[in-house]
Amino acid sequence: MEQEGPEHEVIIDIPIAMGRNEVTRKEWMVCVTDGGCSHTPDPRILKFGGGYYYADGPRHPVIDVSYLDMQEYVAWLNQKTGTSAYRLPTEAEWEYAARAGTRTRFAQGDTLTLDQANIAIFRHADGSEYKFREKGERYYSDPNNRKMPVPVDMLDAANAWGLRHMAGNVLEPTMSCWSSTHLGLPTSSAYLAEAKKASGCQHVIKGGSYGRSREYARPANRGSAKETGRSRTTGFRIVRELE
Repeated sequence: MEQEGPEHEVIIDIPIAMGRNEVTRKEWMVCVTDGGCSHTPDPRILKFGGGYYYADGPRHPVIDVSYLDMQEYVAWLNQKTGTSAYRLPTEAEWEYAARAGTRTRFAQGDTLTLDQANIAIFRHADGSEYKFREKGERYYSDPNNRKMPVPVDMLDAANAWGLRHMAGNVLEPTMSCWSSTHLGLPTSSAYLAEAKKASGCQHVIKGGSYGRSREYARPANRGSAKETGRSRTTGFRIVRELE
């Protein structure tokens, strides 16, 4: 896709540790109870035809949180740990970690299955799989789609570096502001400096989700979300800068 280019090399010059898992509902609710997070997320996901799925287990990824909500969590975590090292990743850091040294379409290889990731498969009337949804197009959901997030330690979902659900489950925002093409900056520190300049922008989201096709789960794929937007398909992951 045009918005995924141009391809360029980024030197990762800031040492970081990335969360093995997405932040869980249990972890978020500790922040709420402690007064650090002002929003109590709604874990209900509307079913087609009525009723709800409930992503309310302690190991489910937290959903229904905005970028600004996430910043409250990060500020609380830094305050509790007496550091300023925790934050969201930049787009460059996220993609570097998601790829885990690979150059294939997915970290798992050239394809991605429902056993490996919590993604959705949709089909045309003739049974063929479609890649990206087009407005007005009719499609059918594969009966094996899970239709909701799964607990963070469920499925064979880790990449070669042990990071789980970098493909699928929930979308993950980054610090980086959206642009229609990659900024083409040379280093991860340059991406971080650029991300710190802006506020009030739409932020790059990565990773795909349980409600999107496998094409959205490619490390190269990128989308955008408003800072105030909350979604049942969006969670987040944090990094810690290392000394």
